[in-house]
Amino acid sequence: MRQQFNDFLAAALGLLALVWLAAAPAAAQSQTPSQNRSGEPVDLELVLLADSTGSIDDREIFFQRRGYADAITDPDILSAIALGPDARIAVIYVEWGDQDSQEVVVPWTIIDGPDAAAGFAETLMAQPRKAFGRNAIGSAITFAHLLIESNSINGFRRVIDLSGDSANSWNGVPLEVARQAALDADIVINGLAILCRDCSGRPVYYDLEEAYRRDIIGGPAAFVVTADDMASFATAVRKKLLLEIAAVPDEASFYRRLAAAGGLARPGRTID
Repeated sequence: MRQQFNDFLAAALGLLALVWLAAAPAAAQSQTPSQNRSGEPVDLELVLLADSTGSIDDREIFFQRRGYADAITDPDILSAIALGPDARIAVIYVEWGDQDSQEVVVPWTIIDGPDAAAGFAETLMAQPRKAFGRNAIGSAITFAHLLIESNSINGFRRVIDLSGDSANSWNGVPLEVARQAALDADIVINGLAILCRDCSGRPVYYDLEEAYRRDIIGGPAAFVVTADDMASFATAVRKKLLLEIAAVPDEASFYRRLAAAGGLARPGRTID
């Protein structure tokens, strides 16, 4: 039954994207998203899709969550949010496993300052593990796509951010179908490839970053960030969020922008 639902959902989302593109006149497509969509305006709608498959043990689940909790409350991340035209973003945290297991851990939350960020982080760390099973990346992307299309938020940019230790999709909605439906709806897909070789169940000789580039990410300025081990995961998450929120190609560009806006770079950071 769930497989039939996933197949239907993938087809429906693809059809929805085609109908929308066909119906929208060229002039309207050239306008900003806030002119084309109703809802609460934000600079970014961001779905965080965190790997919760069988190769990720409970310790790693909460290590991942801690990385995101620390990143969303980081002063530089909050500065990046404040620099946007609307000075706020909308974020939802989802853990994904097999075709029957995509679970919202933290619902859509408007992040517009330290208090909202702290509330998001607190909720994230308080929840039990939500998802299990073998990789169903296509179903995870389809679920994220539906979360974006069905909310009451008007994001200037819309991004799905998928983290994982494999690019294989063993069941559920075909990855290529889910990916294309999201791209056709002007949703960017970024990735965080977890290369960690000292963690449970991960392949040793596998070019995961290249697989993410080839099969998963897509859209304007889409990118992959890698975490080489558990120690570097938090750093990778912070970098990824900074680039996504600030819409810049690298961290140096963000610090130049922050300085131009009258902000101060944090100690130990350079602006070149």
